[in-house]
Amino acid sequence: MITKTKTKTQSPAVPTVGDRLRLDNQLCFALYAASGLVTRAYRPLLEPLGLTYPQYLVMLALWEQAPRTVKALGQALELDSGTLTPLLKRLESAGFVTRTRDVQDERRVQIALTQAGEALREKAAEVPVALACQLQLPLDEIANLRTTLQDLARKMKAAD
Repeated sequence: MITKTKTKTQSPAVPTVGDRLRLDNQLCFALYAASGLVTRAYRPLLEPLGLTYPQYLVMLALWEQAPRTVKALGQALELDSGTLTPLLKRLESAGFVTRTRDVQDERRVQIALTQAGEALREKAAEVPVALACQLQLPLDEIANLRTTLQDLARKMKAAD
């Protein structure tokens, strides 16, 4: 006679206090370490373009939509104006952007791409492909990871 036995779904073991505080069990540390390594991986790819990683992010936002105000750019990049202004000054010195005061509201500064900044876009188009090759990750895996991180960011903002 064969009898069926009910099997309980096993719940994950409750971690001990010590396990909860292990560095390698921390989401924050995994994100921090991965972010630093990814940023470092971009460095040799951006150097020929004359851009740092934060400058690259600014240029990406401007290639999507320009001109933009400093405020709108800061919102898109989640940076405050104190962090963004020095980046914009360096990009202006490099000849990639212009900064002009809005004639209707002197407090607003418009950021626009120069011809050199627009031309840089074509060269920069190779960066994501080169990074994917360097990371040796399939593009769909990169897309899934990006979606997961974007979802996490949305949840964190909603909880804030």
